[in-house]
Formats: sequence, C-alpha cells, structure tokens
Amino acid sequence: MSSLFFTSLLLFFSLVLLPSLNALSHHYYDHTCPNLESIVAREVRLATANDKTVPAALLRMHFHDCFIRGCDGSVLLDSKGKNTAEKDGPPNISLHAFYVIDNAKKAIESTCPGVVSCADILALAARDAVVVSGGPHWEVPKGRKDGRISKASETRQLPAPTFNFSQLQQSFSQRGLSLHDLVALSGGHTLGFAHCSSFQNRIHNFNSSLDVDPSLDPSFAASLRRVCPARNKVKNAGSAMDSSTTVFDNAYYKLLLDGKSIFSSDQSLLSTPKTKALVSKFANEQHLFEKAFVKSMVKMSQIAGAGQEVRLNCRLVR
Repeated sequence: MSSLFFTSLLLFFSLVLLPSLNALSHHYYDHTCPNLESIVAREVRLATANDKTVPAALLRMHFHDCFIRGCDGSVLLDSKGKNTAEKDGPPNISLHAFYVIDNAKKAIESTCPGVVSCADILALAARDAVVVSGGPHWEVPKGRKDGRISKASETRQLPAPTFNFSQLQQSFSQRGLSLHDLVALSGGHTLGFAHCSSFQNRIHNFNSSLDVDPSLDPSFAASLRRVCPARNKVKNAGSAMDSSTTVFDNAYYKLLLDGKSIFSSDQSLLSTPKTKALVSKFANEQHLFEKAFVKSMVKMSQIAGAGQEVRLNCRLVR
C-alpha cells in the first residue's frame, strides 16, 4: 500500500467516519421520537410545581454527570453489589430529583421504546430546569449514548466548593472549558441551596489568625455563622445560593461583587482581572450572562463520554 493511499485513507476516516460516530445533532430524534422534548419539559414542570428545589437539582446533576467520564448518564446509575456508584460518592450525596429522569424515561419508553438515551434526557431536563426558572431556552444537541461505568471514587474529580482559582482553572481546562466558560457556568449557582459543610471553611477557623474570611461582607458572614455554628449538628442547615434562589437571574454575580458569595470557589472568580471583569459584565447585563451561559452549557453538554448503549432503565445497565 502506497504512503499516499494510506494517508488519504486516514484522512477519510478522520474527516468523514469519526465525526459521524461522535457528532451530536439538534435533529437526532426528529423521526424516531418527535415528542421527546415536550415529554421531558412536562415532567420537569410537574416536578417543579411540587418541589421548587427540582430545577437546581437537575442542573447540578447534569454538571456532575458531564465532569465525570463525559456526558454519559453515569451519575444516574445505582450502586450495585460491591460497586458504589457516582451518586453515592461524597460530593453527590445531596443530589436528588432522580425520579424526574425516571418519570421522563418511563413516558418516553411508552412512546418510542429503546431509542432515547438517559444522558440525552438529563441534558434536556437541565435545559428545561433553567427555562422553568425563568431563564433562557436553547437547542440541546442530542445523540449521546449511556455509559456502563459509574464509580464513587471518581467523584473526587469534581470541582469542590473549597477550590481556589488555579484548581478551578485546571479542572475546567482538563475538560476543554475556558475561563469564560468557568465564569458563565458558575452563574448556575443562582439556583439552589448550599449546606453548611460546603462553606464552613469561610466562616470558622479561616486561617491561623482569622476566624472569618475577610472577603465576606461582615453582616453576611454573621448571618451565615448564626445558621451554621462551629459545631453545627442541624441536619440540612445551610444557605440559599443567592437572594432569588428559585429564579434564574444574574443576582449571583451582584452578590459576589458585594462580598456575599457562598463558596470559596465563587470568591476566587474575583482573583484575576479577566474573570473579575466577566463577573462585573454579567452582574451589569443579565442578557449577556444568559447568552454566555447558553453557549457554555451547550459546550459542556458535548463533553464526550464513552457510552455505547441506550438504557431501558436509567438506574441500571442493560
């Protein structure tokens, strides 16, 4: 075989065949499951009507799925036998609302069986979680496959609320996400609730000379200390992520600039001129934040996984 022919063959595979195997599409289910998006949106709306914490849970679930093994639905798998799955790893213990994905999957299977992956359902549910909270709508690329591997030990790869800026940058960069993506996706913290354990480091024994992180607004720090005393034993105690915890808006960035952020990782976004400028930009212009968030969510949702199947039950491998 000539070197020219071999080179041409490699080029063919790289430019034609490989993208066709991995590329996602907005129209992936147009013919095989045309009602998919309306089914998922309905389940998210119904669940949110009964529990206002559902949108934040679904958005966080999708993020945690994509950051481990790519967006392959591995976070949805239950622990089995000797294997402890991702959802039971320390950073994911507080994840909830898995039933929303289960309900959507059941409804979809009754309409178009064996077609839609759990990973795609989760990506759509995360988008609908933002929409039902008053945020922007976007087209979700589809065609993901479900992975068969889920290990709690791998959840150590998730960016922690105590991360400093360099740790955050490295975590996002390893997944092909930029500083712009980091600041935009952090805006997802506009929804949800933080448990005391995730920010105790800022309000008690901050360092050898200070009890409280000096970057925190004093009155805000005092309110956090009242809710989360040093030896807190109140189950599920904590704080809302921002002043409008069930509304998708740019309040997170405004509070961050006012010294009223929750996590060390949030505060770290003010530690470089580039990221601080983005925080200010998003705090001043909600539509710019929404535009950036959508772009970064689409980018994150396309982190490739190694999934090869479409699960019939999102909690179990086939």
